[in-house]
Amino acid sequence: MASTAQKFLVAYSGVLTLAFAAVVLTGATSTRSAKFDTIDVQRINVREADGTLRLVVSNNGRMPGGIFHGKEYPHPHQGERGAGLMFYNDEGSETGGLTFRGAKGPDGKGRGSVHMSFDQYEQDQTLVLEQADGDGKHRAGMKILDRPEESLVGIMSEYARISSLPAQERERRWKEVVAGQTKNYQGGPRLFVGKDETRAAVLDLKDVDNRTRLRLRVEADGEARIEFLDADGKVQRTLGPGDLQQQ
Repeated sequence: MASTAQKFLVAYSGVLTLAFAAVVLTGATSTRSAKFDTIDVQRINVREADGTLRLVVSNNGRMPGGIFHGKEYPHPHQGERGAGLMFYNDEGSETGGLTFRGAKGPDGKGRGSVHMSFDQYEQDQTLVLEQADGDGKHRAGMKILDRPEESLVGIMSEYARISSLPAQERERRWKEVVAGQTKNYQGGPRLFVGKDETRAAVLDLKDVDNRTRLRLRVEADGEARIEFLDADGKVQRTLGPGDLQQQ
């Protein structure tokens, strides 16, 4: 009887071992490849095998702050960035994204935007595709921007230092921080091409100080002209179809 019982226990333990191994192997396989009809989540992080963050898909509330070299900093517009995707480079630093938002305001008018941007290394956006609605006006186009070589990590660190202050104090201190930076430390637009709030088709060319110096416009009614502007934004010369024909 003892011998039979021992044989039964050996066989039983063997079966349990095989069953456990099957569960472990099946579980390991399922974590590497799985199919779902629907996934409801608030945020998805895509990482390299070493843990480096490469992509975030998020709702508005879970959208990350500014991330550089894997470290997250509070964002001045946290909670207002909209839902979307954020892209990160090989070092885990933000390098662009796609965000979208929109809703009717208390006045019943719709407000919203869709924004796709591509960032300079450790800096802000240099190429932007965007459409925006607000106060019954609509704007859509592409922007090209200058950015300095200076990294944004410094300014993000400064904002992190004051981010826990009450809102009014934080805003005051942030303005002081920005005012203390070198001129154009964040750069500025150099080109805009698209449709402005008046429904005119526009091409704006700006200097390094973000001042429009040359503008091509076609108004909604079809009027077309070329404008040359000075450093104060005043039109110095206008060329219309008739002027070009005379030349």
